[in-house]
Amino acid sequence: MKKLACVLALTGAFGLLGASDAAAWGRDGHRAVGSIADKLLKGTNAQKQIALLLQPGESLASVANWADCVKGTYCGPQTPEMVEYVEGNPRHSEYHYTNVPFQLDHYHEHGVGTSDVDIVQTLEQCIAVLQGKTDPALNPHKFTKRQALILLAHFAGDIHQPLHVGSAFVSKDGKFIVPKSRAEIDDALVFDSRGGNNLLLDDEKLAALSKGVIPAAEAGDAPVVVKEGVPKALTKPFHSYWDSTTVDYAFRRIKTRTPEQFADVAIASAPLVAKAKGDVATWPVQWVEDGLKSAKLAYADVVPGKLTPQTGKKGETYYTFALEVPANYPVPSSEIAKTQLIKGGYNLAAMLQAIWP
Repeated sequence: MKKLACVLALTGAFGLLGASDAAAWGRDGHRAVGSIADKLLKGTNAQKQIALLLQPGESLASVANWADCVKGTYCGPQTPEMVEYVEGNPRHSEYHYTNVPFQLDHYHEHGVGTSDVDIVQTLEQCIAVLQGKTDPALNPHKFTKRQALILLAHFAGDIHQPLHVGSAFVSKDGKFIVPKSRAEIDDALVFDSRGGNNLLLDDEKLAALSKGVIPAAEAGDAPVVVKEGVPKALTKPFHSYWDSTTVDYAFRRIKTRTPEQFADVAIASAPLVAKAKGDVATWPVQWVEDGLKSAKLAYADVVPGKLTPQTGKKGETYYTFALEVPANYPVPSSEIAKTQLIKGGYNLAAMLQAIWP
């Protein structure tokens, strides 16, 4: 873990965040990414073009969670716009991630963990639509410009969450490995962690690790909702920890309580965020490859433990691994989350300005 701590120390509080050098994030994280971009784009042509596609009162921050909200009713009743999108995109839940083995440095189409509808392919389609390109081959999902913008606002956050780009594959003897082909992932000798969802942290132990190194939640913060009659979970999926817990910790560590406050603090610190290079259509691959560097940090000194068969809701068998993390893990992991949220906001703004100079 010393290596991870040293790398983060070099970045400083908001240091140099290299874009090519160095759901996801939950509701607050996505709103923070959108809020940063909203603030950075004020007075630009991109802001004018965005306003033409969004409805009165909407902003990048307010629509940033739309692509997660379409998955169910936890954001409220489904709107006709959401129903139409879901019906036209039966694989929409797969648009949010790619599962490249975290040990790798590069994204390759058709490689292990990638798919024809993963986050890279979907972002490339959103970009083409917003650029006004009409070739049907560039937009197989038939996204409208409004849909493309709303999805971009969300996926620019997802792609900066380390576990949405770098996934773990585990051998039967509990070691992280790199499968040479998709056929090797057989749930007999090599297991897919499903983006870290099948790697389980001991929730009580995790709370103990954070005590004393992560500031306590302030009075008035939203309490944890526990459904009546449902026992408290004893474990937390590693992916869930990165989606939400790291964001909560990141907010607390810089004394912010809302996404808008986080955005203000981030921008006031004047971070040096390196912009992707070349044709904007190539930026999603550059973002993924930068994200793989963060995924390596996220998995540094993390050790899978006992393999346990589980039974899913439909009676299917799947496998989980207990997971051990270093004693100081809440600090460096929340630092990574803070860095990636800021990158997400700055990169979203840069991409929209590249599309609409």
